[in-house]
Amino acid sequence: MSVELDEKKVSVHKLEIGMFVTRLDRPWEETDFLMQGFLIESPDDIEALVHQCRHVYIESKTYRRNQAKTSVQPERRKKKWGLFARKSKTKVAKALRTPVEVDSNSTQAPKKRVSYINKVPAEKEFKAAKKSYGYAKLTAKSIMDGIRIGRTIDMNECRDAVDQVVDSIIRNSNALVWLSKLKNKDEYTAEHSLNVCILSVAFGRYLGFEESELRKLGLCGLLHDVGKAKIPDEILNKEGRFTDEEFDLMKEHAKFGRDLLITMPECDFAAIDVAYCHHERPDESGYPRGLKQHQIPYYALIVAITDTYDAITSSRCYEAGRSSMDALDIIYKNRGRQFDEDLALEFIKCIGIYPPGSIVEMTNGEVGIVIASNKEVKLKPRMMLVLDKHKRKRREKIINLRDQPLDDNDHPYVISSEIPNKQYGVDIREYLEKGLVLETPSTRRSPS
Repeated sequence: MSVELDEKKVSVHKLEIGMFVTRLDRPWEETDFLMQGFLIESPDDIEALVHQCRHVYIESKTYRRNQAKTSVQPERRKKKWGLFARKSKTKVAKALRTPVEVDSNSTQAPKKRVSYINKVPAEKEFKAAKKSYGYAKLTAKSIMDGIRIGRTIDMNECRDAVDQVVDSIIRNSNALVWLSKLKNKDEYTAEHSLNVCILSVAFGRYLGFEESELRKLGLCGLLHDVGKAKIPDEILNKEGRFTDEEFDLMKEHAKFGRDLLITMPECDFAAIDVAYCHHERPDESGYPRGLKQHQIPYYALIVAITDTYDAITSSRCYEAGRSSMDALDIIYKNRGRQFDEDLALEFIKCIGIYPPGSIVEMTNGEVGIVIASNKEVKLKPRMMLVLDKHKRKRREKIINLRDQPLDDNDHPYVISSEIPNKQYGVDIREYLEKGLVLETPSTRRSPS
């Protein structure tokens, strides 16, 4: 007897927890299910399907004996498939209300939640954000260079840089995050520290942290890698895999960071914890101590995610950066093991599938820049086409994929994949400096 996986059409009123949904009776992008294929884990999942569909297709097992079907039954799974499978809103809300248990002297998840709105349009904030980014980047570079020659860290200067970052992100959550995409591989160390600061603050704002907590979290992000100033450049910038000895030395940066910061009388204990623990992992595979999840400081769990995201999307002297989607996919696949599961899923929602500023290639070969997300149809953003199918500059054209526009061959435009900045010569910095406005629901005035 053989067992084959098959599909079975089921009314949404007959769905049960444990069934794996493979198809809907309507396009996925028209629903609030972010990507195709997910496991039904709770009554909330069933309720969402009842509200949006009449029937779905579930995975089933077909038993065959001598080429004849003998029975068919639903296939039940314990794990989800694919990036962005739907997460129960109830579970996420519960996770966000309940702080992760940590040591008594560690930073805990903030208990109060704040609802933020963008106070100014992104295009207005962008000019101020550029100044804040430049100052903070110089500060980050000064920290690392100073440590290498024996100078102490100026904590007032660090806090001033973080304050500017937080103030900008509170006014508008997007401008600095867009600037963090403009990476220079020759300045990776300083930019990485700053970008982790920016991403951490933006994520904290998304989670509803109070302003004082955002400033603390931003400082943690800015200083998380200070211990790397004690690692020789030939190891930091080495191409290829580390030897066991080199990797052991590289891992020492967590201890070096703790030892440096603990000597700073005005340094926040949270920053010391994060410098020491941002490579600890929920599955106990992290370093330097192999902590259990409940022992890892909450802010270290956050910085572990933003640190990984920026590292994957950054180009270095020996490696090209990868797309935001690639980074989110890696974080998703390693949730619950390398990253706190609930925080990983919330971070993916915070960044979005195709956030403004993403560069995407279409199925017909054309290339465009996403300028606005469509909340209702997440896979169909508003965008500006900049390259033709031969990857040559074309007359710039605004299209909204929600409206199903057609190309010159009367085929609908469909995104094939996100690509890293500067691929095919498309540099988001060039377009931003020319005045490209990246929009959000709060800055959009009218649909197009």
